[in-house]
Amino acid sequence: MEEVIEPESLICGGCLHCIGEDVSERLDVVPAQFRVIVTRRPNYACRACTDGIVQAPALPRLIPAGLPTEATVAHVLVSKYADHLPLYRQAQIMGRQGINLDRSTLADWVGRAAFELRPVFDALIADLKLSTKLFMDETRAPVLDPGSRKTKTGYFWALARDDRSWGGDAPPGVAFTYAPGRGGIHAERILQGFSGVLQVDGYAGYNRLIAPERVGPDIRLAYSWAHARHRLVEITRNATAPIAEDGVKRIGELYRIEAVLRP
Repeated sequence: MEEVIEPESLICGGCLHCIGEDVSERLDVVPAQFRVIVTRRPNYACRACTDGIVQAPALPRLIPAGLPTEATVAHVLVSKYADHLPLYRQAQIMGRQGINLDRSTLADWVGRAAFELRPVFDALIADLKLSTKLFMDETRAPVLDPGSRKTKTGYFWALARDDRSWGGDAPPGVAFTYAPGRGGIHAERILQGFSGVLQVDGYAGYNRLIAPERVGPDIRLAYSWAHARHRLVEITRNATAPIAEDGVKRIGELYRIEAVLRP
């Protein structure tokens, strides 16, 4: 947007011509605005016959008979998951614009959108499992415990692929799966159909994936050098440990080789 500020008075009343200008910039903001889209579908009848009434069919909606457009639902999802804005705060923001929506309504929108996005998730995780090398990690998250008015600990499991650091051709991707616990049985369930190298930290729960009695695709675990180095560094800080010091040195040499090989 540009604005031009002309002088209020002339010098002597003669004809002026522009010989230059001073230009300055300011950062402005246009807050998000909600609007109501009214859709009318007229009914038409013929005066010459009695064959019935003609009307255009209603357009499909993401939420049948629901209030929000697809853009509104996308705005709620991005605000919640990308900007970490809880639904009750979003309801407060909407309320300042005269839109009174309960957060339970917003939660219903989120749930319905998640259902529609499930095929995208299924396609993503299926594509990830075609890789020969993946990364997996889990992190705790408080979730509501219905009826107790409290929260309990749940876990989000991330299954990821990112070969950009060594110039791989596979596009990066990550899929998150929720599980009520941290046991290796959840990792095994998520990884059904995957065969290859799985990079993990030192958590013992992943050992279930390489147990001799396990039946399923072959999975090999690649542990994290960063976690191993951290343990060795702790040992060297607390006492004299030549073997640990040598381990730290060797890992450093591997890091230098890796730095040279990376594109």
